Amino acid sequence: MRSFREPSLQERLQLAAKARQAALAKLKAQPAADDPEVIKRRQEQMAIAEARNAREAEKAEKRRKEAEERAAREAIEKAERERLAQRAAIEAVIRGEALAAEQKAKRDQRYAARKARKSGG
Repeated sequence: MRSFREPSLQERLQLAAKARQAALAKLKAQPAADDPEVIKRRQEQMAIAEARNAREAEKAEKRRKEAEERAAREAIEKAERERLAQRAAIEAVIRGEALAAEQKAKRDQRYAARKARKSGG
């Protein structure tokens, strides 16, 4: 079995130079900005972005409409609750007045009975 051999400085420099050459070749191999393929790919990306923006706008519009509908429902429900609370308050006042009138009638009846006993007896 062979033992591992450390690369020398010269070998490391050669490997680094080869890596730089490979990176440069890869960079040069890329098509130019006015290449038809690059233009076509850029147009496709723009079309995708426009479609995405359109979908986001539709979603935003839908959320806005739902928020408006929810606000309208909540306003109706609030008005209904206020109406019921007002009705309950009015009924409580009416019941209170009726109770007061009933108590006054009983008091007057007791007073009249007491007066009848005193004057008759």
